[in-house]
Amino acid sequence: MGKYFGTDGIRGRTGRWPMTPDFALRLGYAVGEVLGQQSSGPVLIGKDTRVSGYMFESALEAGLSAAGTDIALLGPMPTPAVAYLTRTFRAAAGVVISASHNPYDDNGFKFFTPEGDKLPDALEQAIEERLERPLGELDSRNLGKAERIKDAAGRYIEFCKSAIPARSQLRGLRVVVDCAHGATYNVTPQVFAELGADVDTLGTRPDGYNINAECGALYPEALCQQVLAAGADLGIALDGDGDRVILADERGEIVDGDEILGILALTDPGNGGFNGGVVGTQMSNLGLELALGAAGIPFVRARVGDRYVLEELRRHGWQLGGEGSGHIVCLGHTTTGDGTVAALRIAHLIHRTGRPLSELRRVVQKLPQVLVNVPVEGSATGVLGAPPVRAAVDEVLAELAQNGRVLLRPSGTEPLVRVMVEGRDNGQIVAAAERISSAIREALATGPVALSPSGR
Repeated sequence: MGKYFGTDGIRGRTGRWPMTPDFALRLGYAVGEVLGQQSSGPVLIGKDTRVSGYMFESALEAGLSAAGTDIALLGPMPTPAVAYLTRTFRAAAGVVISASHNPYDDNGFKFFTPEGDKLPDALEQAIEERLERPLGELDSRNLGKAERIKDAAGRYIEFCKSAIPARSQLRGLRVVVDCAHGATYNVTPQVFAELGADVDTLGTRPDGYNINAECGALYPEALCQQVLAAGADLGIALDGDGDRVILADERGEIVDGDEILGILALTDPGNGGFNGGVVGTQMSNLGLELALGAAGIPFVRARVGDRYVLEELRRHGWQLGGEGSGHIVCLGHTTTGDGTVAALRIAHLIHRTGRPLSELRRVVQKLPQVLVNVPVEGSATGVLGAPPVRAAVDEVLAELAQNGRVLLRPSGTEPLVRVMVEGRDNGQIVAAAERISSAIREALATGPVALSPSGR
C-alpha cells in the first residue's frame, strides 16, 4: 500500500484529507497525465449513490480535463459495470467513485486499466508521485472534453445476462433482490426480470444517505425475512457498489461467498467457469478447502482483496475465485468481483437442476469462524507483533492443534485490526478470539512496539 492507495483504491471519510474536492481535482489531473496519455480513449467515471459523489465527480472531471484528457460520465453504475465498460469503450482508464460497503459519509476512488483490471502497484505509485507536484497549465485548445454515456445501464444489463447460456430463462423462479440503496438499484432487478424471474425488491430507493444502511450484503436480515414472506426461491443482497453478494436460500438462511464458490466448483463447474482450481483468501473458511480437497480440486489462498484473488487466478490459469464476504470473480466472464453475475449463475443453477439452494449449499460444510474487529487510531504497524499478542496467539494455536486457524491482519480499507479464529467448537473459538482481541487492545494502550511477523 502507498501513501494514498490501500488494498482497493483510495478511501476515507468525506471532508477529511484525502477525501476532499481539492484532492479529487489533483487526483484527476495526476490520473490524466499518468493514464490518459497512454491512450487516445476517454477516462470513464462511474459512481455509487452517495451524496458526495456529485462533488467528487465534478472535481475529478475538472482535473482530468485540465490534464487534456477526455471524460465519459456513466452516472450511478456498479463497480463491475465500470470495469466492463472500460474494456468495451477501449477507454484509457475507468474510475469508480465509491466506498463500497462503507456508510454514506465515506467515499473513495477505484481505478481500472483499459483491460478492466485493478491498477498494478507501479501505476498507483506513478499517480502518487505525480500528486506531489503542482498542476500544469494547458491552453483552452488542449483541454479535455466530457460526454455522458446514456445507454451504460442497458449495456451492463445485457453483459450480465450473457453470463448464463443463451436462450436460458428463469421463468417460475421467484427472487428477492436487495440493492442496498446503491449502484445496482437500476440494473440488477432488471437483469432478473428480463430473464423471466418474478422479482421483489428491497433497497432500491437511494437518497444519497441510505446506502448500505441496515440493508444489503452487510445486513441481510431483512432480505431473509422477505424471502420467507414472499415464498421466494432465492434472496440476493448486494453491497453499495455491487461487487459483492450474499445470498439467502428458500429457508431464509444466509449463504456466503465461500459456499457460493463451493457450489460453482463442486456442483456445476461449467456454469461457474471453473477449470482446474479455486482461489480463496486467508479468510476463506477451512470447510471450503476441505470440501474441494476431498474432490481433488486444487485450492490456494491469496491475500484478502479481489485484486489479489485475480493475481492468483492468472498465475495458475484458473477462472474461479473469491472471498467469503461475497466478492466472486468468474474470470471467464468478468475481471473483478461481480455480485450480479455470481447471483445469476446460482439462480440459473437452481432453475436448471430443480434443486433448492438449501440442498446445493450442502457441498460445503463450514467450520465455525469468528471475526472480531478491533478499532485502532492511525497505523496498526507493530501491534500484531507485541509480546502479549504473540503469547495469546500461541496459546490459542496450541489449543486448536490441527483443528483450526488464527489470522490477524490490519484492514486495508478501515482503521481496524481483524481477528479471525476458526475451529470445530464455536464456544472455544469465541473465547479465543476475545482473548486475542483483549491482547491487541492491551498492546494498543501501551503505545508503539517493534514490528515483527504477525501471520500464521
